[in-house]
Amino acid sequence: MTTVKSFESFEPCESFERSERFERSTVEIITDYARFLALETEWNDAVARADIAHPFLCHEWLRTWWDCFGAGRQLHIVVVRDGDRIAAIAPLMAETVRMYGLSIRTLDLIHNDHTPRADFIVAPRPEVPHGGEGAPHGYEGARHPAYRAIWDALMETRGDWDLLQLSRVVRGSATHTAISKLAEEAGCATGLWQGDVSPYLELTGTWEGYYQQLPAKFRSNLRNRLSRLVKLGEPRLEVLDHAPAIGGAREDAVRLEASGWKRESGTAITCDPAVERFYTELADRATARGWLRLMFLCAGGRRIATSYGASYRGRLFLFKTGYDPEYATCSPFKLLTYLAIQDAYAGGLSEVDFLGDQEPWKLEWTSAARPQDWLHVFSGSVRARLLHSLKFRMAPELKRWRA
Repeated sequence: MTTVKSFESFEPCESFERSERFERSTVEIITDYARFLALETEWNDAVARADIAHPFLCHEWLRTWWDCFGAGRQLHIVVVRDGDRIAAIAPLMAETVRMYGLSIRTLDLIHNDHTPRADFIVAPRPEVPHGGEGAPHGYEGARHPAYRAIWDALMETRGDWDLLQLSRVVRGSATHTAISKLAEEAGCATGLWQGDVSPYLELTGTWEGYYQQLPAKFRSNLRNRLSRLVKLGEPRLEVLDHAPAIGGAREDAVRLEASGWKRESGTAITCDPAVERFYTELADRATARGWLRLMFLCAGGRRIATSYGASYRGRLFLFKTGYDPEYATCSPFKLLTYLAIQDAYAGGLSEVDFLGDQEPWKLEWTSAARPQDWLHVFSGSVRARLLHSLKFRMAPELKRWRA
């Protein structure tokens, strides 16, 4: 089902003025999968114009996610058009979940633990500079009239949801600023949770300069691990980016990713058929788009560590990682990271993004990190008001009391 409304039907707001460029705009709510598929070219064009610095809002990522994890959920994608061109997309899904014993109707960004980052897709107006990470940043970005269009479309369906949950959005995104302000004006209660704090390494200067700035003890540890591995054969980094090579190496990547504790803890890709399908199909689609990277640490003719990742808009992203525990004394993934960063410098990349949260091994390489927040907006229904009280009043008080 698709609903299309003229932008003129929405009331302007003093804080979020309507620009002349949006006089011919319409808003479309997409719930039909076939219509979502048909948007691929336009969708990726909007992502490119929005200058989004990661691949997690590309059509191929979200389509693959929906194919593998969409069961029991309903698409609720809000598309704002300026004339014939997409100006903004809110990639949302509807779902009924249990929270604090309540049955809650949610609208959430399309994501789960296998989507490291989420946001609205908002192509900036020509007169407004873009922030570069996700939706436009700062106060000026938050004044983009597309946010008003998206918000009013959500208000049109307010009786169908209790909670709008904008999860895994990088702090500083204009999306949270804009939606928080619009919710306040509409009298909707809100709440904010801190999510992951994702480490990243900005590749400035030279590899040699960066390496020399690492702590002496850490560099000594790297040399020690390299010396151990050299006894098995000269270590090298293998980077695959073409479909035949990636297809031929997939079994090795899956084997290494599932090695050791991941299989035992049930978090390996092969432990869940939906997860395995997601990474398999994503590999095919992302390779066709040219940004998938499958990396291996090799020594003595064997692949002993892997990283399933992406090279996108001058940045290297590390998704799923693993290594052969037989070589644990050589710290194979540490050495793979060492060679991957060196290769990223040589390739002229601007950043290595470790994704996820601040695990100790990531902080050995960098101290920089991007916090993510979860914005909760409550519709005003009886269940929404009760949930807000439980989630942001009673639960924190109980936690403090127990502490």
